[in-house]
Amino acid sequence: MASLTEAEKKANHVISLPKPPRVSSLGKPVDAQAVAQQWLSGLETALSSPSITSDQIENLFHSDSYWRDHIALQWDFRTIQSVSKITSFLQEFQPVCQLSKLSLQADGKYVPHISTPEDGNPGIDFLASMFHFETKVGQGTGILRLTLNDAGDQWKAYAIYTSLQELKGVEEPLGPKRVYGTLDSMPNGSAGGTWKERREKTLKLEGGQQPTVLIIGAGQSGLNLGARLQSLGVSTLLVDKHERVGDNWRKRYRTLVTHDPAEFTHLAYLPFPKNWPQFTPKDKLGDWFEAYASIMELNIWTSTTVSSASFDDNKSEWTVVVTKPDGFERTIRPQQVVFATGHSGEPKIPTFPGQDNFKGTIYHGSQHRDASEYDVRGKKVVVVGTGNSGHDIAENFYENGAEVTMLQRQGTYVLSLDKAVFMLHEGTHDEWGPPTEQADIWGESLPYPIGLAFSVYLTQRISVVDKEMLEGLDKAGFEVYKGIDNGGISRLYYTRGGGYYIDVGASKHIIDGNIKVHKSPEGIKGFEPHELVLADGKKLDADFVVLATGFDNMRTTVRKVLGDKVADRCKDVWDLDEEGELQAIWRPSGHPNFWYMGGNLALCRIYSKFLALQIKATEQGLIPKVQPNGLPN
Repeated sequence: MASLTEAEKKANHVISLPKPPRVSSLGKPVDAQAVAQQWLSGLETALSSPSITSDQIENLFHSDSYWRDHIALQWDFRTIQSVSKITSFLQEFQPVCQLSKLSLQADGKYVPHISTPEDGNPGIDFLASMFHFETKVGQGTGILRLTLNDAGDQWKAYAIYTSLQELKGVEEPLGPKRVYGTLDSMPNGSAGGTWKERREKTLKLEGGQQPTVLIIGAGQSGLNLGARLQSLGVSTLLVDKHERVGDNWRKRYRTLVTHDPAEFTHLAYLPFPKNWPQFTPKDKLGDWFEAYASIMELNIWTSTTVSSASFDDNKSEWTVVVTKPDGFERTIRPQQVVFATGHSGEPKIPTFPGQDNFKGTIYHGSQHRDASEYDVRGKKVVVVGTGNSGHDIAENFYENGAEVTMLQRQGTYVLSLDKAVFMLHEGTHDEWGPPTEQADIWGESLPYPIGLAFSVYLTQRISVVDKEMLEGLDKAGFEVYKGIDNGGISRLYYTRGGGYYIDVGASKHIIDGNIKVHKSPEGIKGFEPHELVLADGKKLDADFVVLATGFDNMRTTVRKVLGDKVADRCKDVWDLDEEGELQAIWRPSGHPNFWYMGGNLALCRIYSKFLALQIKATEQGLIPKVQPNGLPN
């Protein structure tokens, strides 16, 4: 961190954590319940004032503090830093949202307690608790994290989180609110048909029906969102280019398994069975998606692509033409369109001088299926790129008898699957953790700058348990890079969407010398008929070259599928904005009535709720619709 300038720290949201007095310095037990209740009552008093004053908020918050809000006080994702900006934020939005009826969590893990992150290594004790509240339009849940002031005589807020969880009047039919399901309880009774007959009519959009929402893509992002919208009573159609739901996983390379454990990767409403494997093989996951779509009664048209799309600003309506290979064509006029094709865009496929004269085989990693499809025994294979897919592809070629070299341009973070990955989720999304719904709220409650600062200490702990592997990689010539502030996988994922490898076996092959590593910081100069020429003039013999060079921004796929007119109005996706929130995804995209949806399985489960609530609120008239000039009606 010392090597970063202040400007670089600010641009990359690298912060220094506070050093408040420790609880142990008080010399007496802390009544966490009483302290949390006193603070929460103080906040409620301030919020109920006719005019919120600076003095009220300064009495409750440290000068350097944070408020993260997910569509509770306003209809976006915001992270507000500093007591003065928090005061202004509340003065602007509290009169509209009317945050009230604040109450502490009464049972379970997230009742008021002393929380000491990272075993106390950062030297911070939080007095933390989950709490609940109402707004003018719904109910929500938040997390408070208090620390002692410098004098050690008052608890003040360092980080507050508020999230809308439910809209009033459109509560989901869950648990005791579930629908009856009997024929006479359905609209129009028996005259409307049986459950099966109704499903068939809905799926075919008979009688000129139009979905309120069209979701493009039926992978984990589309399925989670479709289930959420269905539960909120929003008419939704999903279209997917593949023949079957789940093919987006089935058609990937043969050896792929998920790199996140089961308790972290549940889908909305339907967790994996208790005997589900920790890490799911791709074909098994594809079958689960297909079953999920049926169980959740999602309306999905497979083998269906978008041939054209346009938006009428005056009507706030889309016109989308979808087609199938058999000549089927249908015009859909939804109010909202969601692009759910994954948080990556088109494959980044570089070209090089002399490539056309190369006598071997060259292709992008996204096209890889299995090395056994080729006669590779004894052949020389160069894998360009050292992320997850690059490692998996290199291992796949080695296990099929090839001589494999990984070409590394810059460092890659590596962590173990059997040890480190479980450390990422310990205490929240694990076998002994709280209910998933509560773990999701807790896990997303810290503003990213704070979470990334804590991840530096987590990365240090991981480095201890992975010490032998990391030292072996270093000896093998593989450069391990932990991020600009040594923040590890969290920073790399949220800022780059890659740059790491969760080891499922390739690292041992690198350490043992079975897979070679060649560093080329300046990259590739070009190709000769049987060789890859590096920028420094060195040459690598090659029969196969696999370009595991990643993917472009999700916006590139929007441009390809929906055209320039739509893409030009959208923002780029991913990386952190100036407040420290992820750009454009699950939140306003820049284009009216258009949304991005993507991420890993867990993020799709978590953020599908917030996106579904935004869409439902828009259709309920709770969010002002935007005019062509960009101003609200």
